[in-house]
Amino acid sequence: MGKGPGFHRRDLLTTGIALAALPFGLQLSSPVAAATDNVRSKTVDRVEAYLNTIKTLSARFLQVDNAGNVVHGQLYMRRPGRLRFEYDAPSPLLLVADGTWLILHDKELGQVNRFPLYETPMGVLVDDPVNLRDKVEVIEAEEDLGIVRIKLVDREVPDEGWLGITFTEPPMMLRQWRIKDAQGGITALSLTDIRINRKLDPKLFVFLDPEPFSEN
Repeated sequence: MGKGPGFHRRDLLTTGIALAALPFGLQLSSPVAAATDNVRSKTVDRVEAYLNTIKTLSARFLQVDNAGNVVHGQLYMRRPGRLRFEYDAPSPLLLVADGTWLILHDKELGQVNRFPLYETPMGVLVDDPVNLRDKVEVIEAEEDLGIVRIKLVDREVPDEGWLGITFTEPPMMLRQWRIKDAQGGITALSLTDIRINRKLDPKLFVFLDPEPFSEN
């Protein structure tokens, strides 16, 4: 963190892409899956019901990537399909979902990358309704001492990582998610100062391409 604002550029960009674009999946043998079907199903029902009560969410976030780099920022979410990750300086990244695209903007370089929202891990959390049994599968679910954890995989890409989500209760509250990519890297994002179902400015979820740089 003490090596200047440009030091983490590659790591930060990789982390942003992990949140934005990497498909996720994990192979699991059927005997293990079958052994926990009943418990997992009940937990999935409760998590789905909770997530579907969330129409808007705002929170501070702390993000840690696989190299241990730490960044902070502000998250805004509005279902269906809207997200905004405002990274604190010196990070140059902004991540916006407009209902169709998840847009990664490097403000320092003026670079913009777009990914189909519902082909990314984040699409699961902002779908309406949230469905944890259709395009994804919950392969792990546990409840213990006020902590609920689930782990999801993408049914179509079973070899490229997973999405893990952690909740606290009572009452149930989304607290963290972790994304493991196909290379084994894990990005963790933890939430604080969480505010649920408050009015959010629609402009937060509108992205305008930066004007081309001109030397004139």
